[in-house]
Amino acid sequence: MAIDGFEIEKLLREAFPTATIQVDDLAGDRNHYSAVVTAQEFQGLTRIKQHQLVYAALKGKMDGPNGALHALALTTKVPED
Repeated sequence: MAIDGFEIEKLLREAFPTATIQVDDLAGDRNHYSAVVTAQEFQGLTRIKQHQLVYAALKGKMDGPNGALHALALTTKVPED
């Protein structure tokens, strides 16, 4: 199964409406992506909790061998003032 980068961005945008989001298809196969999510919602959270919020926003798309998204190299940030 594969997923389009626009769908990943859409799911992330629903969870983090004011975030800056960049999604790139790393291998051109619609299975291996990188994402950079810069969101105020991450303020005061550990990196692990930030990533958990992003995975939750993907609504099961990365869940196990039947997930539509095989790999996501994820970077989360808090916006600088």
